[in-house]
Amino acid sequence: MTNDGMLSQDEIDALLKVSAEENVGDIYDLSSLEEDTLGEIGNISFGSSATTLSMLLNQKVEITTPHVSIVQKKEVEQEHTFESVRILVHYTKGLIGKNVFIMKKEDAAVISDILLGGDGTSPENELNDIHLSAIQEAMNQMMGAAATSMSTVFNKKVDITPPSITNKENAASFIEEEAYVKVSFQLRVGNLIDSRIMQLIPFHFAKELVDQVLNQETENETEVKIESPEKQNESGMQRDQPIEENNTSVQYLGNAMDQNNATIQEATFSEFNQVELNKTEQRNLDMLLDIPLKVTVELGRTKRNIKDILDLAPGSIVELDKLAGEPVDILVNEKLVARGEVVVIDENFGVRVSDVISQTDRLMKLK
Repeated sequence: MTNDGMLSQDEIDALLKVSAEENVGDIYDLSSLEEDTLGEIGNISFGSSATTLSMLLNQKVEITTPHVSIVQKKEVEQEHTFESVRILVHYTKGLIGKNVFIMKKEDAAVISDILLGGDGTSPENELNDIHLSAIQEAMNQMMGAAATSMSTVFNKKVDITPPSITNKENAASFIEEEAYVKVSFQLRVGNLIDSRIMQLIPFHFAKELVDQVLNQETENETEVKIESPEKQNESGMQRDQPIEENNTSVQYLGNAMDQNNATIQEATFSEFNQVELNKTEQRNLDMLLDIPLKVTVELGRTKRNIKDILDLAPGSIVELDKLAGEPVDILVNEKLVARGEVVVIDENFGVRVSDVISQTDRLMKLK
């Protein structure tokens, strides 16, 4: 303060800075309910992603309960000085927004090494375009599974675009918002990875997610109105004592005057295969017989890593999961209905049906 009692310019700037920081804290704030809601959304989506990653890597994948906090744009770079890989995901259907995933470079190297045919124990130090493409495809499948889970949470279809991926050197454009909700969790992949991965959701998009979940729960609540016995009697409707019929307790809710004349009996249903159809109904059923179906004969299947697929060339041999001479599968609209053996008819291949699976098994496979 100057001798005349006036504030100096430095003091004014300091006061303005404190005031601005307080206003930012007021704007970007979450209640405990909102934090819990975002944590539950993350828990559900990350759980689906972990299952997908486990299948891709053929490794046990575990995640911890997500931790939710708010970070400023400048804090993102200050807190994470390690070399990282960042994946940008856009929601395009059901939800409109984006989020950014940040993982350590060495963790990304382990994942890409396994996807490309390695064992993850000695990954490359530098990630080239092939490594980044492998991680991008893995993230695409993981986020696709997460979007499916979120469709259940939000009760509408949620879809994403293929993720964009970059390393830390040109990642500044991925962090554009002033404030983010950080959802971090511990990721464990076998004995290869035990590290933290972070999801950044723009603050306003995170608030929108919370509002949709909480508003949906409010709309789904139903109000149950119970009338007093006096009002029930006035309207001519009342609830009498249960009537015992075939050891089954039945509540009569009809008009009291008709109660003595009411007949209560068990409902009976005809078996579908015992129903007799008249000529008109049989003709309608026969129309289904003209519907074309796709019939496929499958010699066998196998599973290969991306590296093996990229190495395929003329003359390569792919070993299948069936033995020579073993019956082939006959599929109708991708559903197994029979098995048979391959034969040659003139110059064409054919299949002789040797076994038709039971009706029960066919119905189970249709589910």
